[in-house]
Order: sequence, then C-alpha cells, then structure tokens
Amino acid sequence: MPETIEIYDDRLRALVHQDASLQKLATDAVHSEGPVYFHEDDSLVWSDAHGNRLLRWSASDGVSVLRDPSDYQSGNYRDLEGRLVACSSGLRAIIRRDRDGQWKVLVDRYQGKRLNSPNDLVVKSDGKIWFTDPPYGITEPNQGYGGEQEQPGCFVYRFDPGTGEIDAIVTDIMRPNGLAFSPDENLLYVSDTAAFNIPDGPHHIRVYEVVNGRRVTNGSVFAVIDPGQPDGLRVDEYGNIFTSSQDSVQVYAPDGNRLGKILVPETCANLTFGGVKRDRLFITAGTSLYAIDLNTRGVQR
Repeated sequence: MPETIEIYDDRLRALVHQDASLQKLATDAVHSEGPVYFHEDDSLVWSDAHGNRLLRWSASDGVSVLRDPSDYQSGNYRDLEGRLVACSSGLRAIIRRDRDGQWKVLVDRYQGKRLNSPNDLVVKSDGKIWFTDPPYGITEPNQGYGGEQEQPGCFVYRFDPGTGEIDAIVTDIMRPNGLAFSPDENLLYVSDTAAFNIPDGPHHIRVYEVVNGRRVTNGSVFAVIDPGQPDGLRVDEYGNIFTSSQDSVQVYAPDGNRLGKILVPETCANLTFGGVKRDRLFITAGTSLYAIDLNTRGVQR
C-alpha cells in the first residue's frame, strides 16, 4: 500500500488500489469545503468557505471562480433534477441555483425564526433536503455576517422543497455539522464538531435509525474522531463511512471499527465521491483540493 494509507483492519485493502496515491488538484483557497461532483463535464465544484467564494475545477479547464461573493456558502449537493443546492451561512438559508443560473432562497426560517447558519446537507432519494444548522456563521467572523441566534438550539432539519414543510429531526447534538445516509437510507450519520470552540465538547459521529423516512430514533455514538473533529462525511456502496479529521480521511466499517486512514497533509474539512464510476474520492482540506482513486463507489448519484 502507498505511504498515504494507514491500515488498521485488512478490510481496508479491498477498498484502496494497491498503487493509489493522493493528488493535489488545486490550492490557494482560504478554507476549502463542500465538494460536489458534476458528471456532465467531469468537474468538481467546492466552496472557499472563509474566502466567500464558490470555485470549480476540471482537468481540462483548471480552476475558475463561479461565484464571488458567495454569501459564505459551505456544504453543496445536487437535487434529483441535478440542480446545485447549498448551505449559505451568510444568508442563514438553504439556496438553489436554478436552470437560468439565478440563486433562490429555499428556506431560511423555522417556526417563524431565522435559522442559525446551515452548514451541510444531503438530498434523500425522495427529494427531501436534510441539513445541519450550527451557529458558526453567527459566531465566527470568517464564516458569515454575524447576528443573533434566534433558534433555541442547533438541529438537523428535514425540508420538503415541494411543500415548504420544515421539521427539526435531530435535536440532541451540540454542534451538528456533516451528515450522510447509509446506502438503504435506514441510518443517518451526523458529526458533532462542538470541540472546535467548546472546551471538552464532543468530537464524534452519532448514528440514528430512520423511521418512515421522516424521523429518527435510537441515537448513539458511532465513533469518536481523533485527532481533531469529524466534519464532512460520506458513505460508500458497502456502508463504510469516510469522514474528515485533522490528519486524514478516516474510514470506518458499518460495525464501527476504524479500518484505517487516508493521510492528507492539510486538515480535512469535507469530501465527496465522483468520477465516471463514482470511485474517485475528492477531499477538501485546508487551502486545497485533493483526490484519490479507490476500489469502492460512493452512494450519492
């Protein structure tokens, strides 16, 4: 195995190419976040979250700026129609880029009060958007426009863009950040990054059972991430969890055992699967964008 891989469980060997190497694709961001892949032109869009820009990379065109300023976009995903949906920490909203290129606010309130600062999101197979809402765009000067927190806590929400219905689904996490569903969508994984600025705060991933696609139950700690905190995470076709951490992308089996690490020279913030076969892992870390080819494919399409 290459030096970029640390193996703690032999199950990791089946997931990584024997000669796989980490490639740096781009740099010069202030803080890279929220990667999302576009198969139509084999490109990758990601947020320079602290630089208040939205960036694009492709092998043929290099790096370009898609949006500046971006209202502190963070997590990005695609809906069932292929449109880009995103978390705007600045607008304290979930936003979408429509076919005409215009950005539209989908939701920015819950029970009549402004959201904190949406951070990451996923689109479920039924088209509903699940997103996390920590306060970082309010509390951190390089992540939003500030303001007052109006919500009583930091929750994971389920939003129906068809009806406008929004519900607080997970309410027992201090600072919810990244999230991902298991391949059958019966489990929801959510990272808690409270240790970022709360002494002795949690730095773990919690897992919940999903009931009828609308609520969760039986929450428990899936894995404590060290060093650093878990931020963005993704799940492969076998249910393995790939999570960011301070020194690497850490890989966990569905049973909670850590299989190993993909070492990255900068602090990892987020990741996504892409490539023609969905077997290329793109990693946003520090100021840069990295990629490594794997022997497994991501769940998201």
